[in-house]
Amino acid sequence: MEYTFGGKYRLEEEIAMGGCGSVFLGVHTIAGKEVAIKIEPALSSRNSPLKQESRIYKTLMGGPGVPWIMWSGKQGDYNVMVIDLLGPSLEDLFKMCNRHFSIKTVLLLADQLISRLEFIHSRDFVHRDVKPANFVMGTDKSETLVNVIDFGLAKKFRDPKTTAHIPYKQDDHHGVGTSLFASLNAHHGIECSRRDDLESLAYMLIYFLRGTLPWRKIKGSTVAETWDRIRDKKMETVSVLTVGLPVEFEIFYKYARDLDFEDLPDYDGLRELFRGLARKLKIEYDDVYDWTLVQKKPSRRYCEACARRALGS
Repeated sequence: MEYTFGGKYRLEEEIAMGGCGSVFLGVHTIAGKEVAIKIEPALSSRNSPLKQESRIYKTLMGGPGVPWIMWSGKQGDYNVMVIDLLGPSLEDLFKMCNRHFSIKTVLLLADQLISRLEFIHSRDFVHRDVKPANFVMGTDKSETLVNVIDFGLAKKFRDPKTTAHIPYKQDDHHGVGTSLFASLNAHHGIECSRRDDLESLAYMLIYFLRGTLPWRKIKGSTVAETWDRIRDKKMETVSVLTVGLPVEFEIFYKYARDLDFEDLPDYDGLRELFRGLARKLKIEYDDVYDWTLVQKKPSRRYCEACARRALGS
């Protein structure tokens, strides 16, 4: 049976299944453009993760590196979001490159990644799940553009009416996000703010350079135990995490860790920190990444397999 959403987006094959819905390859019935379609059962009109994510996308889209939503809404028994079909995620590309990125690739990425977080923060949101799988490359003429995706956990850090920063609070539960890249504050149940997105980014950059993180394979018998054990390992390795790496990565990590809850990060200064390292190493910002040399352009099928990244599944 053929399904069409929004009057013009035809459902094709299923390409992924997430916790709150399925992701399908779709096609614009007139233009022939391929899109990604995420669907969740419309069980509740009030508590729909997909509706919430759609609202955030609509607030942010048009900004650099934020995918466009073509259509979203409720149709029949489903909530639906139609979005750009993007390229592979940084996690996929990392695996393609044998789980190691060169210092050049990491510096090229750092420049864009800091800018993506700056834009999100400038719209009063914190992402709260910064990790390699939530950044994807563009396609065609935009194949060197890093896109940020999956706003399912994003949250306003300012009151929309008063513009006041949300209050500091802490509870007994572990934080949101992904334990591998979560900030130590998140592990301690502290409300996330801009500093936590930056700390997660620091873990990402170290992960790309080292090929792993000291706590990557730690598992507990429960989700809570896993979070606790990873927290303990992070605290244990804080002083040696950046040993052997260029000092700029230690500066970045310590800067993020030292920020206060309401502090405005110095995004320009952080970009310049890494650009200075690039100048020292005579690295050119020419958009030639490690995977550019491995495989000039990922196949369509490879991109389809990664489309779930564009939809946070």
